[in-house]
Amino acid sequence: MKFADFYVGQIIQAGPVTVSEAEVIQFATAYDPQWFHTDPDAAQHSRFGGLIASGWHTCGLAMRLVADAALHGSESFASPGLAYVKWPHPVRPGDQLSLTATVLESRRSSGKSHLGILRWRWQLFNAAGTEVLDLEATSLFDLSKTPTP
Repeated sequence: MKFADFYVGQIIQAGPVTVSEAEVIQFATAYDPQWFHTDPDAAQHSRFGGLIASGWHTCGLAMRLVADAALHGSESFASPGLAYVKWPHPVRPGDQLSLTATVLESRRSSGKSHLGILRWRWQLFNAAGTEVLDLEATSLFDLSKTPTP
C-alpha cells in the first residue's frame, strides 16, 4: 500500500499464520532462551501447562503479516518505535494467528512535507478470538522517493 492509501479508522486484516513447535523452539533458542520457550517437558509442568512462544517471536510474526499486507511496495523506511507492547495471553504451538491493524493517525510531518507519519495499532488474535498481542507502532514513509520493491 502507498502512504496515500492509509486513512484514520482503516482496518487491515491479514493471516492466519500457524505457529509450529519447531519455530517456537528455534526462535527462542536463538533469541530468548528461557526454559518455558525451549523445553517442552519442563514447560508442561509450569504455570503455562506447556510450551509458549516468546513475545518477541509474536511481534516478529505480526511484523511479517503487516509487511505482507500493508508495507510491501510502500514508501515505508523506518519506525521511531512503539508506544506500548502487551502480550495479554500466551501463544502456543499450533495456534493460528490473525492480524487486525487499525490506523489511528495518518499525516504529513509539519516540518518535512516529504515525511509521512502513520500511527497504528496492531493486534494478533488466535483462532478462538483471544488477543495475544497488542501494540501501537509509528511508521515513517519517505514521500520524496519512489518505493523500492
